[in-house]
Amino acid sequence: MSSATSTSPGISQLLDDRYRVEGPIARGGMATVHRGHDERLDRVVALKIMHPHLAMDEDFRRRFAREARSAARLAHRNVVGVFDQGEDEDHIYLAMELVEGQTLRARIVDQGRLTLRESLAITAQVLEALVAAHQAGIVHRDIKPENILIDRSELVKVADFGLARAIGSHNSSASASLLGTVAYISPEVVTRGHSDERSDLYSLGIVLFEMLTGRQPFLGEQPVHIAFQHVHEDIPAPSTLVSGIPRELDSLVTWAAARQVE
Repeated sequence: MSSATSTSPGISQLLDDRYRVEGPIARGGMATVHRGHDERLDRVVALKIMHPHLAMDEDFRRRFAREARSAARLAHRNVVGVFDQGEDEDHIYLAMELVEGQTLRARIVDQGRLTLRESLAITAQVLEALVAAHQAGIVHRDIKPENILIDRSELVKVADFGLARAIGSHNSSASASLLGTVAYISPEVVTRGHSDERSDLYSLGIVLFEMLTGRQPFLGEQPVHIAFQHVHEDIPAPSTLVSGIPRELDSLVTWAAARQVE
């Protein structure tokens, strides 16, 4: 790689002799997302560059490449497209479709509660993405507002299919945050470390609750306290916090986020 730029220390201006790295869009515990430009195909992309502590692990590199290939085969209007994955010295990356808009997290922060119509429209589009993924044998494992993007035309796209699985095997001690942020984690992931299609639906039920009420259903000072509630408590009906929510919508939320009976 060429010499590093000021946009992100340690990441060169030209990644893998192909992608021009521009300003950062988002930072997380596992990766930084940059706006980028594919010099070969002359198109704008999003570059998710994993942090060096992950890139140093050979097993993670193999899992990352495998999950990226699976995600790249998932072509759907409600899924953020994966164009490429690769390595450049001590960096591993995904080149993805750039969604111009905002995350659902940003919208909830800006607006607080969303309207019933808006909440249902977003949920319906996320469900379309999940149905396509599940039919392809792919479980997301980390449905949360940060991974739900809304473009300027209100088209919803789900990001990071397969990434939670690649990261989750890297460090079992961090499973609560890696296999699903604890606020949205399903009971079976907490108790058995197991994710399936129902786990994604459970997480989406939690997201729908948050859109309708402006808060998460289970709160606690420590992640373990929240995880305990997911396992042992039923999600409350949104109408217990916000008046005017129809009974049918209460039923939808509590059905989607129902705990699985062993």
